[in-house]
Amino acid sequence: MIMVNFHNFAKKNSLRVINCNGKLLDLAVPAVMGILNITPDSFFDGGKYLSAGSRLKQVERMLDEGARIIDIGAVSTRPGAAEPGHKGELERLLPSLKAIRQNFPSVILSVDTYRPLIARAAVEEGADMINDIYGGRFEPGMMEEIASLKVPYIIMHMKGDPLNMQEDPSYSDVVAEVCYFFEKQIAEARLKGVKGIILDPGFGFGKSVEHNYRLLSGLERLISLEMPVMVGLSRKSMIYKVLAGSPEDALNGTTVLQSIALMKGACILRSHDVKEAVEAVKLLETLKKYSNEQ
Repeated sequence: MIMVNFHNFAKKNSLRVINCNGKLLDLAVPAVMGILNITPDSFFDGGKYLSAGSRLKQVERMLDEGARIIDIGAVSTRPGAAEPGHKGELERLLPSLKAIRQNFPSVILSVDTYRPLIARAAVEEGADMINDIYGGRFEPGMMEEIASLKVPYIIMHMKGDPLNMQEDPSYSDVVAEVCYFFEKQIAEARLKGVKGIILDPGFGFGKSVEHNYRLLSGLERLISLEMPVMVGLSRKSMIYKVLAGSPEDALNGTTVLQSIALMKGACILRSHDVKEAVEAVKLLETLKKYSNEQ
């Protein structure tokens, strides 16, 4: 049975306003980040949005469904994915980013990259935040670049890299180790002048099914670091392996786990399925409202 202290729930989701390149993101109510993968090889939707028209239509659809952030990824991070290098990432990313910004000038755009050069090019083309799966560990100078760009920075935890991260990952205490990683990266980011830090525990990145569920169970320990926490649970293997299915079968399970993450204090849901995630936020916020009135 999941026990929820709604007094703590309300406290965890207290007013948090993040300046995203001049656009204010108010996380008093959790936000949904819609995923736009412009790659041919992502684990769920790779190859679905390879044309400019299909990408713009998908962004419009996610915004209509209630997304407050769109996260654009030009490099697949599925286990075993190949790395395209600077040139390949830029060639995929910049034309789409430019077109999306021109067509949707007010939306908050996040770019999923771990290279300083790509981060700068993305912000110069209209990105409002950077989402880094390596949390500043891939190339020297990433945090300094983010600080100079003055945009929010999503720091994710990952053990290993996409090529080897699922080869028998091991932890003595996954929650403690992830918290320790964040404490170090937060201190480094602050020292270098990064503002607007968001934490992503990295479900599915160098973690077994057991590790993922232990991490979700202990999410309050990450919330105690007093930074907004984003969760990326959407259609992950931790869902469909338990249910003996596939990513295509994992929508209901995604919504269940996203709801649990919200109850534990997550502020951002990163999701392929915006409508369902927005509904989860709305229902949990309604429950919180009436609980607080008692």
